[in-house]
Amino acid sequence: MRALAVTPIHLPPEEIRRRQDRYDRLAPPGLEIQLVDVGATAPASLDTDSAVRASEREVAAALAKAGEGYDLAFPDCVLDPAVPDTVAARPLPVHGLLKLSATHLAGKGVRFGAVVRNRAIRAEFEKRIAGYGLGAYFAGTRVLDLPFEAIADTGTWNRALGAAVRELASLGATAVINGCSAVDVEAAGLPARVVDPTELALRLLCVEETR
Repeated sequence: MRALAVTPIHLPPEEIRRRQDRYDRLAPPGLEIQLVDVGATAPASLDTDSAVRASEREVAAALAKAGEGYDLAFPDCVLDPAVPDTVAARPLPVHGLLKLSATHLAGKGVRFGAVVRNRAIRAEFEKRIAGYGLGAYFAGTRVLDLPFEAIADTGTWNRALGAAVRELASLGATAVINGCSAVDVEAAGLPARVVDPTELALRLLCVEETR
């Protein structure tokens, strides 16, 4: 099975390589992922609502131009930009990392929260959760207030998780979605499980294929 992943923002080649290496490492057997940059007209980061909206438009355009040779596609972003209401809405099925991971947790009756990098991402994340009808399972979002550079800095990101995860756990969350698709989660010893939405979503994509 071959999947196309489209970045939500315009990224330099070295960050594309880092993210591709991460997909190569996380992809279950039988799943090949090719990550492509969304293009130079996309924003360079998601720090404002206007950047989030521009990202959605650019990802939609990139997905619409996807060529043959792929079985499915998904945005390389936990905000699920341009993910349709149903995966059958386009010739190439388009999935969402958040949609897959969050609905799976809710389907198991797990109360979950989320941590995100900034306030613009929090606003969009919470819109998505509401749109997916998962509000009854959602304990809320906490903002880490980290710079864009922290995405590639595993140590900095993971050190910032502690207080946010503990607060969400006090609200009843037994799992916390790490609100970035490109961060390696190394958190341990916290009162709630920190979920890597990318790793979980990729496993879910392969469930039916391996049965």
